[in-house]
Amino acid sequence: MSKKDLNKKNKGKFYIVATPIGNMKDITLRALEVIQTVDVIFCEDTRVTKKLCSFYNIDCPKMVSLNARTEERKIPQVISALSENYSVAYLSDAGTPGISDPGVRVVAEARKLGFEVVSVPGPSAFVSALSVAGIATDKFCFYGFLPQKKGREKLLKEFANTKHTVVFYESSHRIVKLLKQLQEIAPEKQVTVAKELTKIHEQVLQGTPAEVLEIFEQDPQKQKGEFTVILSA
Repeated sequence: MSKKDLNKKNKGKFYIVATPIGNMKDITLRALEVIQTVDVIFCEDTRVTKKLCSFYNIDCPKMVSLNARTEERKIPQVISALSENYSVAYLSDAGTPGISDPGVRVVAEARKLGFEVVSVPGPSAFVSALSVAGIATDKFCFYGFLPQKKGREKLLKEFANTKHTVVFYESSHRIVKLLKQLQEIAPEKQVTVAKELTKIHEQVLQGTPAEVLEIFEQDPQKQKGEFTVILSA
C-alpha cells in the first residue's frame, strides 16, 4: 500500500505510538509506518521526535508539543485535528504514552467524543525489566513513580507485605534513599534494580536491599541513570 493510500486509510484516527526507551532500533515497523503517514504528530518533546525521525530518514509531518504541563490545554487542538478528519499520532519521549507519561487525558477525551483510538504497541521499561528479572510475573502490581515524601514510607510497607510482585520507577536522586528504606522495612526481600535498560550502560542488579545498596555505595557512578525497581513476592 502506498503512503498516499495509508494516509487515506488512517484518516480521523488517533494513534498512540510507543517509541524506544534507549536503543533506537527498538521500534516496530508499524510505528515507523504510522509516523510517516499521519497528518500531524503531537509529542512530548518535538526535539526528541525529530531525532527519531532523523535516525530513520523520515520526513517529519507537522509536529505539536504536548507534554505533562500542556496536555490539558492542548487537548482541543488534538480534538480539532481529529474533527477535521486528520490522522493524528501521539508520541511521548520514550516508551508507551500514558504509562507514567503524558497521554492519559487526551486519550480519555478522544474516546469520550467517539474518535477511534488505536494502539501501536512497543517498548515499556517496566515490562522489559520484568522479562529479565527471572521472578514470578503471573500476578504483579505496577505503581509508576513513588511519591517523593508524603505517603512514601507507608506505601513501601504495603509493598513489603504484599503477596505479589511489585514494580515501579525511581530516579537517580532517590535510588540510594530507596534502598536504605527497603533495608529497614523489608531486609529479606529480593530486590531487582534494572538500570538504563536497552542503553549502553544497561545493568540488572539483584539481591537483598543491603546487597544492592552496597554495590551502589561502592561505585557512585552506578547511581546515575533511570531505574526500574522490582520487589519479589
